[in-house]
This record gives sequence, structure tokens and C-alpha cells, in this order.
Amino acid sequence: MTDKTLPPVDAVVVGAGWAGCIMAKELCEAGLSVVMLERGGRRSTATDGAYPASLDELEGAVRYKLFQNLAHTTVTVRNRTDQQALPYRRLAAFLPGEGVGGAGLHWTGVHFRAMPQDLRLRSHITERYGRKFIPEGMALQDYGVTYEELEPFFDRAEKVFGTSGEAYSVGGKIVGKGNPFAPDRSDDFPLPPLRDVYTAHLFRKAAAEAGYNPYAMPAANASHPYTNPYGAQMGPCNFCGYCSDYACYMYAKASPNVNILPALRRHENFTLRTNAHVLKVLLDSTGKKATGVVYQDAEGNQITQPAGLVILAAFQFHNVHLMLLSGIGKPYDPHSNTGTVGRNFTYQNITNSTVLMPATRTTDQFIGSAGGVAVDDFNCDNFDHGPHGFIGGSPLWVNQAGVKPIAGAKGAMTNGARWGSDWKRQALDSYRHSFTINAQGSNMAYRDVYLDLDPTWKDAYGQPLLRMTFDWKDNDIRMNRYVVSKLDKVVKALGARDVHYGMRDPAKPFDVRDYQTTHLCGGAIMGEDPKTSALNRYLQSWDVPNVFVVGANAFPQGMGYNPTGLVAALAYWSAHHIRTQWLKGAGGPLVTP
Repeated sequence: MTDKTLPPVDAVVVGAGWAGCIMAKELCEAGLSVVMLERGGRRSTATDGAYPASLDELEGAVRYKLFQNLAHTTVTVRNRTDQQALPYRRLAAFLPGEGVGGAGLHWTGVHFRAMPQDLRLRSHITERYGRKFIPEGMALQDYGVTYEELEPFFDRAEKVFGTSGEAYSVGGKIVGKGNPFAPDRSDDFPLPPLRDVYTAHLFRKAAAEAGYNPYAMPAANASHPYTNPYGAQMGPCNFCGYCSDYACYMYAKASPNVNILPALRRHENFTLRTNAHVLKVLLDSTGKKATGVVYQDAEGNQITQPAGLVILAAFQFHNVHLMLLSGIGKPYDPHSNTGTVGRNFTYQNITNSTVLMPATRTTDQFIGSAGGVAVDDFNCDNFDHGPHGFIGGSPLWVNQAGVKPIAGAKGAMTNGARWGSDWKRQALDSYRHSFTINAQGSNMAYRDVYLDLDPTWKDAYGQPLLRMTFDWKDNDIRMNRYVVSKLDKVVKALGARDVHYGMRDPAKPFDVRDYQTTHLCGGAIMGEDPKTSALNRYLQSWDVPNVFVVGANAFPQGMGYNPTGLVAALAYWSAHHIRTQWLKGAGGPLVTP
């Protein structure tokens, strides 16, 4: 092993997923020399999505070809502060990506904007219900940026992603049958919505009969051939059902590999290095300025890359981990409720309900895309929370992304049989005639739910693992159970012969053995107060101004929607202000104009 220092560059970007690729492209366009470091190997749709070999459930969704290798580094997990945290050794509850494209290569493609209320949740709840409505120990915060400020960047991201959807209102005028609860838009989606699969069609009809407001889910799966603003081309989705966990062989699902990297690689001032595991951000003697990063390459060499600007754009908990390892910001202490790095860690509160239809209704679960049909009647603050005493909500949707044989057998709706002829009969019946309705809910932040460095366990690089202290709380359990109960009317309208409601069980703590979602948020949040946020409204470190931290780590609390749309918009927002303020202001702290 050798140590080596490379020539300095203007900017180093850590992570080659959506956030990293957006930031690198914007900085290259501004004329900066940019090095992007990716801990995993090179990946591309041409190789990892090559048909027909890529349509392999065993390789993709069981052996996790595109996901993080936990043998190198992982997190430790516990439910309470009085427990010993243990390493997360086997992928199950959440599935971080690894390699060029990151989770953006294997995601499903659900692409939402954030609701205006979600971006200023503490202020909104206080205004509508009063400050006492917020439970003791719940750490609600505003983002420090409004929907109106982010709207142009949501629009920009949708055009880059080639998002398919149907607007409700554009420029203050009702233009379509989209989500009536959605905020106004400056422009329509770049592509019309994907067609409903049969189960989504059934859900749309039943939800309307129940008195709800169904709409087509926005999806970064192209409904028609499309060329994005970077000149990247997408093919139309063929509903093959291999979206989540796979690279899209049709080039129909948006990914950094398809939608940004071909244009990014054309910049002579851009360099991508793979198998480069960043160990820490280097600071000068004052601790207030980053001088670059040090990483370990595939041969075990430690490489120092000097840079004038450092962008942390890895997966949520990797960004937090790097900040803690590097001494950027004060670590959060739940006992004194001080410090910022590690606080407001949140997840997403998802349960699935399975509906068994009559034998005359074949659900064709093998068909799928990121599209579907949703209702937002019980999301965010679209209903009166006052009588219920909880904060947050969930969309309800049918997002049939394609059920493969192994998953179909594992998740079969049976009466308890686990093998033999009775199980086979029920499993076949379930696969042919059932479908799932998801409640994808928000998760609030709490004083005793946080991230810090584990005092016991270390990774393969000799560094402390990140420790996750997390459990479901009463507020989120009651919210989930209330929203799922609203499916009763839908199930009756469907004419289902059986239903298994998926509700959060108050007696069951968070369990890493059960898949939940990969939508982890918070830990290095944005805000307007350096005492309670690690980043300012531009995703700039309060403590080290030439460090920007981009990703779902910035979310002060979890929302009902998938995080990728907001991550992308915040990346464009941050990059815009780096280009228009930071680069022209000698690299100092950004302030509100």
C-alpha cells in the first residue's frame, strides 16, 4: 500500500448516483474541473441491463447484484439507546446501491414532487393546529426553502428524467385529471402518463366509487420515445416488470447512467474514478475549510485528492458517516439535545395490504412499471388531523412493478399452509388473482432516533461503523393504522373475496429482517438555524462552507412520497446557487438574497 497525492482540482464529488451526477454536470458546465469518486465499480445499462440475461430474479432481487457489499462497510442497528447495536450483515430491510448510478440504476422510477406543506411542516402544523399539537420529543422542522422556490428545479428534474404523468393545474389553470391535491406547476409533465395496468384500473374505479380522488402516479418510465435536455434518448416502457432491482434493458427507466452520464462524459474537465472508497474529508488547521478528500483504491492505496470544493452526494447514511468521520459539524447528542450531525434520522412508514379478487379476475402480476394509480386524500395534511391527534399521512396506491416467480411464491396469500399440495394450490390462486395496495407513509423525527459512530464495531477500512438508533413511534403507528382503515370502502367496491390488511403493529419493533424501503432520510438536515440543522437552505455546511451535502440526508422528516424527486430538485437548487453565488463570492457562506 502506498500514499499518493494527486494534482488539485476545482471540485470533488463523492458518489455517482443521481445527486452526484447532477452536481457534477452543473459544475462542469460552470467550467470547473471535477473529479467524481464512486466506491463501487463501473456499471452501465448496456452491460448490466443486457437482455435477456438481466431478467434474472435470482441474480437481481435475491443475490442483489446491484447493491452494496456489506462485507466492506455497513451500519449497526438498535431500537433503543439502552441496547447494544449489532451490524446489519444481510441486505433485507433497506437496499443501498453500489457502483456507477447508485440506487438510481436499480430504483423503480416513482417520481414525485414534495407537497408545499411538507417543506414547511413545523410552521404549517403550528399555524393550523397550534404548537401543543406537536408531541413532546417530536423534532419537526422546516426545510428553509419553499415549494415556490423549488418549482423550477422540480420542472428541470422532470425534463431530465423524462417523467410521465398527468398534471392537474398548470399556471393556475386546471388542465387534466391529475392529483387535485398537487401544487400548481409551471409546465406539464414532459410525457403523458403510462397506461394503467389492470390492477391499477380496478383500483382507480373502486377508489372513485369510495369517494376518493384517484390519479396516475408520476413515473420516470418513458411512456413514449423521449430525448431529454442533455440529448440523452429513452425508449418507451414495455411493462416488462423488471424495474425495481434491475437496470432497464429498454432504456425506458430514467437512471444517471442513461440520462446524465453520456452528456457528462463529454466534458473534458470531468473525471470519473471507480472503486474509490472515500475515507474522510480533509480539513485545514482551522477546521473551517475542506482541502480535499482521501480515498482508498482497489489496490489498497490511499490517495489524497485536493479540491477547492467538496460535494458529498453519496447515499443518505454514507453522507452522514463521512461528516462524522471528518469532524464536519458537531455530532448530535440526544441526551442534551445539542449538535446537528446525526439528528432527525427518519425512514418511511410503509405497509402493504393484499386483496384477493374473484376467480374471474386475473391480475397479471408479472406485468409492471413504475406507474400506477394513487389517491392522496390521506396524505400530508390533505385531511383534518385535529380529531385524530397524529401528524403525517400516506398516499394509497397500486404500483404494480412486476411480481416475479420467487417473490410471488414467497408472498403468496395463503391460510397458513407453507408447503405441500394445499400451499401450491393457494399460491397459484394468489398469484393469479391477488394484488397489493400500498400505504406509503411519512415518518416523523424524534429526539431519541438518530445516527452516530458506533463505539464498538469497525468496517473493513478500520473506521467506526455508523450506528442507527431507530424504532417506530406511537404517532406513526396510529397514522398508518388510520390510513389503512380507509381501504375498507375500496375493498368493498372491488368486490374482493378476501383481504389481508397490512397495518403497523404497536407490539412489533423495527426489524432489519423485513424489507421496508430504501428511503432513509435525515441525519444531516437543512434548515435556517445552525443549532438544529447541519446544512443551510442551499445544502451548504454551516461549519465548513466549501462542503455541500446533497441527498435525502437533508430531509428534516420523512414524507409520504418517494424521496428521489425532491433529492433531484434540491441538487439542481444547490448547484444553481453554487454557480450564481458561491463561485462569484469567493467561496463564502451563501445567504438569502
